[in-house]
Amino acid sequence: MKKKILLCIAIILYLLFLPSYVDVDIKVKAFATLVIIQILWMGRVFPLAHSSILLMLILSFHFFTYEETLDFIATDIVWLMFSIFIISHAFIKTGLASRISLMMLKLSRGSGRLLILIAYLLMFILSIMVPSNIGKASLLTSVFDSLLKSVQKIIKAKNLGKALFIGVSYLTATCGAFVATGASSTVYAYGIMSGLSPDLNYLNWILYFAPPIILFAFVLWGIFLFVYPPENIDKELLNQLINSKLRELGEISLSEKKMIVIISITVALWATQQLHHVSIPLIGLLGAVLTITPMVGVWNWNEAKQAIDWDMILFFASTIMVSGMLIDTGTIDLLAKTLMDVLPFESSMLIVVALLIFILLLRIIFVNVLGFLTIVLPLALTLGETLPGFSSIVLTMGVFLIGIPGFLLITQSPVHLLTFPYGYYSERDLLRVGGISIVCWLVIILTTMMTYWIYIG
Repeated sequence: MKKKILLCIAIILYLLFLPSYVDVDIKVKAFATLVIIQILWMGRVFPLAHSSILLMLILSFHFFTYEETLDFIATDIVWLMFSIFIISHAFIKTGLASRISLMMLKLSRGSGRLLILIAYLLMFILSIMVPSNIGKASLLTSVFDSLLKSVQKIIKAKNLGKALFIGVSYLTATCGAFVATGASSTVYAYGIMSGLSPDLNYLNWILYFAPPIILFAFVLWGIFLFVYPPENIDKELLNQLINSKLRELGEISLSEKKMIVIISITVALWATQQLHHVSIPLIGLLGAVLTITPMVGVWNWNEAKQAIDWDMILFFASTIMVSGMLIDTGTIDLLAKTLMDVLPFESSMLIVVALLIFILLLRIIFVNVLGFLTIVLPLALTLGETLPGFSSIVLTMGVFLIGIPGFLLITQSPVHLLTFPYGYYSERDLLRVGGISIVCWLVIILTTMMTYWIYIG
């Protein structure tokens, strides 16, 4: 019933604003289209791919030519997404991702407190090798669930479960911004920002984003030690459990060795982009092809194509279309001007603080972060051109980081929806930790914007 109501609203908006018989400004048409597609995306009226194709039709009939609309699908960033699906699933399929995760967790030496910290730091490594938030979360939650079930046969480790599962939910999203290929939302943001700053590359991205995200990981660890201190667990028992999981994997396989080489080549080429000037998307495609090449690769095309989420690729392309429409029609300029008129501050600093808080609040109602970023990143880019003291790139980076994680509600992130059913934390737990975390995240980002980013920029 809800979907039918939302569909009726979308159809009414279309008939009122978009047909040629309606004489309204192009900016009004663009804003109506934005509302329509957000209704379809947020309300899940249709599958994402279906809604994305409907958007292509709307844009082709009312804003661009069909050929211009198709150009968005052919962009290099879309094909980077294609490559990421193949690389990340190959990494997980070989078992190398599980082996690296367990070897990292073994460094805790059975300490519950250290296990939490290492689990958080592990997210940074996985972001480089598994550029998929759902992929990272699925991998770690299965490992943690197996360990916790064994531990709970002897002692109730409720707080340890909360720290691991809520922490993974938060850090999956934030660590996805650690590298330019870390997640679909990061790939999109990289596409926006690399157009703004041509010198932006794989290493520069890490230089910009690593400090605030690493700092937040340590702060989050401290929050859990204070709010939900982990239980005292027999260190020898925990060590034995991790070692038994490693023994189950057996000796490192030939496929894992091949995957190490492929990942190493891909990441090395990404990191040295400024030397050879081969684009990040093209390097990603090379890495994906290596995984399916006979003798060299770890699987064949028939297996690899099952790992490609074509719905997500169409949706990803449609988010770029929305941004293009908003920018080309001048709608973003109008929204930026309206926002500047509404904010009652003359100080640029106060405007930035108000903007970040507004985005944090707005993020609560958006389940899909990628759809959310299609609005706020172009808006930040435009606002940055008018705010003295803050460059467009600094403001856009701040808005990007603040809009990624969903701290308060289960529905704010697909990762929350994945981790919550395990039963290790409640919605009340999420609100309690999220209320503290959201304030810390805001302070970290504001401090980074005012000091570090301005200094290195």
